[in-house]
Amino acid sequence: MGRMHTHRHGKSHSIRPATLRAPSWITQSPKDVEELVIKYSKDGLTPSQIGIKLRDQHSIPLIKPITKKTIGEILEENDLKADMPEDLENIVKKAVGLQKHLKANKGDRRNVRSLELIEAKVHRLSVYYKKIGRIPATWKYKSVVAQLE
Repeated sequence: MGRMHTHRHGKSHSIRPATLRAPSWITQSPKDVEELVIKYSKDGLTPSQIGIKLRDQHSIPLIKPITKKTIGEILEENDLKADMPEDLENIVKKAVGLQKHLKANKGDRRNVRSLELIEAKVHRLSVYYKKIGRIPATWKYKSVVAQLE
């Protein structure tokens, strides 16, 4: 998948499995896989970290062909879903880190532009999540770009 604000392409070699069937080498039952997802979620891992851990440590390339549910659906059934979507939370953390950097480095004009682009992504994602009801309609991202200039 391409990037939004650059001319570069996505991460190389990050492809999903070609077939959507459960691989023959998986010995765990769907119930066991769901229990692993719940266990890792209670340990504080995000859905993407859970997927990486299952892929690397348990040789499970995709969860959906095995359990017929996504990680998010499993977490939602067990009331373990996070308040804020993971992608929105990551972008907000990135923006906050960049704001801290810009407070210490006031002459860094290039990263002022980067912060504007990141905040545009935050606003675009928040509009989408408000529309589908994933976050409250009153949720607002407070910007400090005006304070920097």
